Amino acid sequence: MSSTPSGRWDTVIVWFRRDLRITDHPALSAAVSGARVVIPLFVLDERLVSGASSAPARPWFLRGSLRVLDEALRTRGSGLLVRSGPAETIVPDVARVFGAAAVLATRDVTPFSHRRDQRVARALEREGRRFLLQPGLLLAEPEDMLTSTGRPYSVFSPFWRALQQSPRRPMTGSPVRIDSPVSLTEPSTAGLAATVVSAPPCADLPEPGEIAAQERLRRWFDDGLPGYGDGRNGLDGAATSHLGPDLHLGLLSPLQVETAALEGGAQATAFVRQIAWREFYHHLLFHRRARADRVSDSPFRAIFRSEADDPEAVAAWREGRTGIPVVDAGMRQLAASAWLSNRARLVVASFLTRHLLMDYRIGERHFMRHLIDGDVANNLGGWEWTAGVGADPQPWFRIFNPVLQGQRFDPQGEWVRRWVPELAGVPARYIHAPWEMLEAEAAAVGVRLGQSYPRPIVDLRAGRERALAAFRSVTAGGVAVGVD
Repeated sequence: MSSTPSGRWDTVIVWFRRDLRITDHPALSAAVSGARVVIPLFVLDERLVSGASSAPARPWFLRGSLRVLDEALRTRGSGLLVRSGPAETIVPDVARVFGAAAVLATRDVTPFSHRRDQRVARALEREGRRFLLQPGLLLAEPEDMLTSTGRPYSVFSPFWRALQQSPRRPMTGSPVRIDSPVSLTEPSTAGLAATVVSAPPCADLPEPGEIAAQERLRRWFDDGLPGYGDGRNGLDGAATSHLGPDLHLGLLSPLQVETAALEGGAQATAFVRQIAWREFYHHLLFHRRARADRVSDSPFRAIFRSEADDPEAVAAWREGRTGIPVVDAGMRQLAASAWLSNRARLVVASFLTRHLLMDYRIGERHFMRHLIDGDVANNLGGWEWTAGVGADPQPWFRIFNPVLQGQRFDPQGEWVRRWVPELAGVPARYIHAPWEMLEAEAAAVGVRLGQSYPRPIVDLRAGRERALAAFRSVTAGGVAVGVD
């Protein structure tokens, strides 16, 4: 695989993956400027859209975004060729049919994409065709972001400082014209029947496609960014950008988002730092991908991996019936809307891995089965950080108190009441700890603990002390965390 296009070709393929846009798309720009004929291709791999870890909202969002991409290509004289099957078979077959000399694609960092691309490259090279990977998924390529000793960064702060100083590639525009075969302008032959878009599986999902993503970006920087610094930790996520799905599918490039943010001046620093966390986790995954077939099965710090097992507690956590209002609200929102604010993700993850001492992989996989922005690198990195098993992890002695988190970041309890309607009448002073109400007070607002709403499945103070004791034993004795 080569990353640098050279020369001029007659026909090339642009293989779209997590880059479903035409703006700031280096692979597409290189193809349009370097070839007479361009074949835009998307391979619908059922392993990704219907596997055990695929959330219903993600395939819906993907298929809708493919439709929008096809329309954008058609206005420029082309169209999107969609084929279903394993990429290592489909891509060489399409190259053979159209006589393409090269295939250009945006580089990805996941273990799955790396193995897939190696197989595709070998198949193309056997027929004398080139496979060229271009930037576009990240702000900086992982090999270009190393410490002074030539090693990958494992601590965020120095990574963040280095990323701020790292040069950026030039941002590319949208091609005016894309010359493709006539057959690609005919929907019946383009294969878009494979992308039939059904009704949204959840309420309030974002509109798919690059056009809607660009509008979300514009609205966010016009209306949302000024209040981000003060409001970004709200459990309802109202003050956050909601651009995660757009970045995950590449409807926006991170360079577009960072460039727009930096135009906001000093107030944008907190938001740009969050983009850097995304970058950090992707770089970590790139450097770790050879360690395990499924990277999440090989924690960055395996010494802290939990062996605890309590299926009933895990089921209560998944279903939002732990008796802890903030945790239950978060898990119910996740199930109902395929989305959760970053603060809420941290709180529910901390509860599972700290108060319940469950293995972080349980939560990591559950999130991937629900999130519309389920991204392997971000999801894995966040769960490992919270569980204390990742690079630059949350300190083992820092355990989120869900009651205090609710009081700070949902002070009136409006978010909890929306997702836990059993507590709708509970006053703000009790909403995050309804067990503190006297029985008569609870009855007056229609709450009967253990009946209308569960009692807590764990005493928060006792759970915290249990977790601290377990982590102390790990740091002292070098054994895996476990609970008898």
